[in-house]
Order: sequence, then structure tokens, then C-alpha cells
Amino acid sequence: MSEEDSVDRKTFDAEKEMMEALAQEAAAKSSSQVPQLNGGSQDPNLDRILDIPLVLSAQLGNTRMLIKDLLQLGPGSIVELDKLAGEPLEVLVNERLVARGEVVMVNEKFGIRLTDVISPSERVNKLR
Repeated sequence: MSEEDSVDRKTFDAEKEMMEALAQEAAAKSSSQVPQLNGGSQDPNLDRILDIPLVLSAQLGNTRMLIKDLLQLGPGSIVELDKLAGEPLEVLVNERLVARGEVVMVNEKFGIRLTDVISPSERVNKLR
């Protein structure tokens, strides 16, 4: 295994651990919001979708560049984004905006503190 593969694997493992910790924290906070039926059991219809995997990503900003400029990028290159420092980053689920937040450190790993969650009705309206 090359040094680059080792670094990529460590980064992947760290991101996975962070996402699991954040998911557990979010689940603990939202467990009181899950519909309860028949003495505390969850809605069986909701149970069907709880294990569907989703892709969550955080977007710091965007830019456009020419292929020739892209090919010239290397270690130490700086890519200017369309957002200012300190602006909230966007949290996307399956490429759909669901929240905005700020970068935080969680046990020496990066995390996201959500500052604004898009309402369910707004999310449904954006699907149309």
C-alpha cells in the first residue's frame, strides 16, 4: 500500500467515524420526534425507509475553471471559491440542500454544526 493510499484510507476512516458520531448524536436528539404508535413502537411504514442509505455531503463553495487550469493544480495550489470565509457551508443529501452549518472540531476531527435546517415543506417544493 502506497503512502498516498494509506493517507486516503486514514482520511476515509476518520470521516466515517465523524459521520457515525454525528448520526448517533442526531438520532438521539430526534428520537423524540419519531412517530410512536401502540405503546411506544415506531410506525411500521417509517421502519421500511429508515435503513435506506443516503449520501450526505458538505459543500464549502463552487468555482468554474478551464481544463488547462485544472490540469495545472498540484499540492499547495489554491482554488478560489464563490463564498466568503465564515459563510455557512451547505449540507446536501443526495445532492439536495437540507441544511446550512458551520465547521467545528469534534475530537480532533471536522464536523458540522447545523445552524439552519430547511423545512420539510421547502424541501418538498424544491423536488417539483
